Amino acid sequence: MPHVTRPRDISAIDTLIGFRSPADVDRNPANVRESQRGDKHPADYIYNDIPEVARPGDDDAAVIADTLAAMDANDVGVGLIALTHPAAAPAALTFPDRFALSSHVDATDVVGAVRQIRAEHADHGTRAVSAFPAGTSPQIRLDDAQWYPVYATCVELGLPFLATAGVPGPRVPMDVQHVEAIDRVMYDFPELVFVMRHGGEPWEALAVKLMLKWPGLHYSTSAFAPKHYPSAIVDYANTRGAEKVLYGGYHPFALELDRIFAEMDDVPFRDHVWEPFLRGNAARILGL
Repeated sequence: MPHVTRPRDISAIDTLIGFRSPADVDRNPANVRESQRGDKHPADYIYNDIPEVARPGDDDAAVIADTLAAMDANDVGVGLIALTHPAAAPAALTFPDRFALSSHVDATDVVGAVRQIRAEHADHGTRAVSAFPAGTSPQIRLDDAQWYPVYATCVELGLPFLATAGVPGPRVPMDVQHVEAIDRVMYDFPELVFVMRHGGEPWEALAVKLMLKWPGLHYSTSAFAPKHYPSAIVDYANTRGAEKVLYGGYHPFALELDRIFAEMDDVPFRDHVWEPFLRGNAARILGL
């Protein structure tokens, strides 16, 4: 069956979006060893034409309006945003139908992470928990017991856990994000909804095998331009994985929504994949 161009009547849910501001977590130089890089993207060698993000002087209203305009121009109905950004909570409060919130945690302080998840869920109605294991110091592998209280809390509160998997873009060691580590996590937490972010490469074939094995394991296309979606993931979505692969962008960290959706029509998804990919899977996982 040939692929079908993206339908225009689906309001997408973006599982990774943010605001133009120096406070964006992916621009935080503490996430990479080369702290002298300032506000440069820590993986700028990967991307071409990285959009402007740092705009000192913009207030919360301005950066929220900027992201909403990009969403409206590209049929993105809802964006998942991390509470790391100072505009996140005001955005969700002012536009509750457009933004959902996530807690971004670090297992180097596991008790603090659990307290943070609980407090932000109670205070802000968070829909997810996210993490960048390779970006912490010390790094903690995804199957390390130090993450387990975080996983248990996610299961208890019914929150999905979204974590970067595969070789990280920033020039930091990769072992903590090896896709094989997720196998043990899913065995120990069969009720956990785990979403692999940022590609899982070069272990995308293993990611597919594990998604076939574990019902709660999913994959997000975050940080990848559509023309670079791994073929193993596209093939899986077209066959047995339509309910496991969900759209994630990277606006405005390194990919503008305009670029992402300009390339989306060339993704060889079959007709039955588009709705769950763009909206249905994220709606189910995030409880929207």
